[in-house]
Amino acid sequence: MTRSTNLTLAAAVAAAALMSAGAQAQTANADKERCYGISMAGKNDCAATGNNSCSGQAKMDYDTKAWKYVAKGTCAKMEVTLKDGKKRMGSLQPM
Repeated sequence: MTRSTNLTLAAAVAAAALMSAGAQAQTANADKERCYGISMAGKNDCAATGNNSCSGQAKMDYDTKAWKYVAKGTCAKMEVTLKDGKKRMGSLQPM
């Protein structure tokens, strides 16, 4: 094989691996939902609009714009206790 053929083959294999990983991630999260306002600082699964751009970057506990994956049907039942002692339920939408 020529070097050009090897590079093309390697690129094709890498692209196939990335597509497969993406499909597996979607399947793994099919039985989960995003729950806002329940994650601890640094434990969010994705962005908090206006505060950060990626998982693990929430700077405060129970940020109302940060979300965490939970089992479907459980978010609205999740309760957190805020620093002031008040309790709040998780939400399927940013608060």
